[in-house]
Amino acid sequence: MKFLTTIAAMLLCGSVACAQQSDPVVMKINGVPVTRSEFEYSYNKNNSADVIDKKTVDEYVDLFINYKLKVAAALDARLDTLSSFKKEFAMYRDQEVRPVFADSAAVLAEAQAIYDRTKEHIGPRGLIKPAHILMYVEQKAPAAKFEEARQRADSIYNVLKGGADFAELARRYSQDPGSAKNGGELPWLQPGQTLKEFEDAAYALQPGEMSGVVKSPVGFHIILMKARKQLEPFDTLKNNIIRFIEARGLRERIVDRKIDEIVKSSGGKLSKEDVISQKAEELSAKDADLKYLLQEYHDGLLLYEVSNRTVWEKAAKDEAGLEAYFKKNKKRYYWTQPRYKGMVYHVKQKDDVKAVRECVEDVPFSKWADVLRSTFNNDSVLRIRVEKGIFKEGDNAFIDKMVFKKDTAVTQLKDFPIDAVYGKLLKKKPDSYEDVRGLVTADYQEMLEKQWVAELRRKYPVEVYRDVLETVNKHSR
Repeated sequence: MKFLTTIAAMLLCGSVACAQQSDPVVMKINGVPVTRSEFEYSYNKNNSADVIDKKTVDEYVDLFINYKLKVAAALDARLDTLSSFKKEFAMYRDQEVRPVFADSAAVLAEAQAIYDRTKEHIGPRGLIKPAHILMYVEQKAPAAKFEEARQRADSIYNVLKGGADFAELARRYSQDPGSAKNGGELPWLQPGQTLKEFEDAAYALQPGEMSGVVKSPVGFHIILMKARKQLEPFDTLKNNIIRFIEARGLRERIVDRKIDEIVKSSGGKLSKEDVISQKAEELSAKDADLKYLLQEYHDGLLLYEVSNRTVWEKAAKDEAGLEAYFKKNKKRYYWTQPRYKGMVYHVKQKDDVKAVRECVEDVPFSKWADVLRSTFNNDSVLRIRVEKGIFKEGDNAFIDKMVFKKDTAVTQLKDFPIDAVYGKLLKKKPDSYEDVRGLVTADYQEMLEKQWVAELRRKYPVEVYRDVLETVNKHSR
């Protein structure tokens, strides 16, 4: 027994060593190993043929490490336990895994079941392809209307018995617009698909036979039987049924049924989530690309959440930080040409030119639009039209003409004949960070990002195995 145990241990060690040799660890981030195949998946995906700014392996290493460090921070913050994260990750995972439950065999079985139900429903009566001429009458119409329609139908029937062309009369007189244009011809019908009175009369006809005048709840019909047949064999209709399954979204119903069957067979030990999760693990063990794709979804969602909390949203809302950063780096935001910080506005009455200026002269620039809207356009009647912003030459024809004194053609606004401007010219630099908020926010975010990465580098140990790194994309698979 001891001998067998020793042999087993040797075989196990051999298999582990083989796996490590075929897919060695290229680095460890906070003690978590990253295999060469995982690194290659990420590197190759982000440096594919259509990527403009391709990186070398060495250049990509730092980007990959930073990515993994942020994911480690997200895991430490337990962001993977958030219900919002779990729900979103499950959605991405399910779109990759759920289709597997409806494989070709399952779809074929569903197609066969649809065929069998249809064949049973049709029964020995088969399918019919009738044509008809309809004299339409509303159900609550007075008796005189019914009698009038009957007489018209009788007249047409007599003409048909005399040898007139059915299709021609259908196109001219039938009040069923859908079939009239086709000479009265209807699609293939099965039992229970149309009005009982029509169906009973039609199924009594053989191909080429014509009915008399048939009354139904919608009026009076004359029916000509074009053809009859039994349902074709399954193999003949199989592809059409499968297309029907795809078009109607029935594949998802197949998936749900398969998962429900597995849950039921487990005796309540598994939930639907358990079934999908186990399937994801099973597939990932066989398909490295799927494994890393799911890992990419998982880590990408964590990266977004932790980056939003630590950098993006924080920077966007940190007014004091943005202002301090702007004051410290003012020269970075100097302009090479002047800007006009203000508005061009258009009014109907001359008195409103002064009224608009007085309305905003003691109001912060960011609040102008709200104040003007509530003062001048607070009901259904518009008194002014406004274009507000920080304009350079070429941005706005009215500003070019009225502020920068350019010989620019302008198009007057209909119903607002008086044009005016209000604001001030900034020759070289913005008044405050608000004037260049987008640029300042982006730069501030970049600074916070660098500080965060430096902090993560100090906090989490990183080991890179250069000998393995040199074999990336240079080994036999």
